[in-house]
Amino acid sequence: MKILVLGDVSRSLSCKYVCDRLWRYRKDHGIDFVIVNGENCAETNGIDKNSVNMLFSAGTDVITTGNHAFKRYEAKTLFEEETMLLRPANYPGTVPGDGAVLADAAGMTVLVINLLGVVMMEPLENPFFTVEKILARYEGKYDISVLDFHAEATSEKQALAFYLDGRISLFYGTHTHVATADECILPGGTAYITDVGMCGPDFSVLGIKPECIIEKMTTGLPVKFIPSANAVTAHGIEVEFDRKTKKAISIKRITF
Repeated sequence: MKILVLGDVSRSLSCKYVCDRLWRYRKDHGIDFVIVNGENCAETNGIDKNSVNMLFSAGTDVITTGNHAFKRYEAKTLFEEETMLLRPANYPGTVPGDGAVLADAAGMTVLVINLLGVVMMEPLENPFFTVEKILARYEGKYDISVLDFHAEATSEKQALAFYLDGRISLFYGTHTHVATADECILPGGTAYITDVGMCGPDFSVLGIKPECIIEKMTTGLPVKFIPSANAVTAHGIEVEFDRKTKKAISIKRITF
């Protein structure tokens, strides 16, 4: 069984790029299940109905998000309506939507979890405590478990991964938009990478024109962030699982 994960989709141009190519990629590479982080896939940041519809129609099974999940006011309704659209699970329980979902894929049941880091991020519930509650809630109900940890600090990502090693099938990081080169299978059997990167413009700063970020960093003044119009590359990972053992047997970075 193969799972494809795509990193943070940066604005509507990148969303269209991914959607125009995703079904073909699924077919050519024998992908059984697709997870995309879509927290920034709307034109003006955040996530909206149009981008969600596009991603699901193009072959995405589950959309995860992060600290920009509720950037747009309409997102509250969106998370209530779309069960396969996740917001971080460590938001308070009164917040619309859910942070975990069960999905069927090629005769197996996949548990997808979305968590937000708290180091240099939002002051939400400790992700270590949150994930324990989720695993207890879904115990015995899934074959493979996948965790999108949307976090700033690499130390927090690595620590939580080692804490869950052997209890999560696939653990990957999002948020920093830069792919790391540490994909591996941890000693306990969990497939891991610190960050899968982004689906966004080449030669940009996290999808934004470099001049904007340079001005911000050299003046300290408010600056309008203008998305780069450069060619887009989609970054992510492919992970293959043994159907009998339900363990990861390979993980590799991909681009298209």
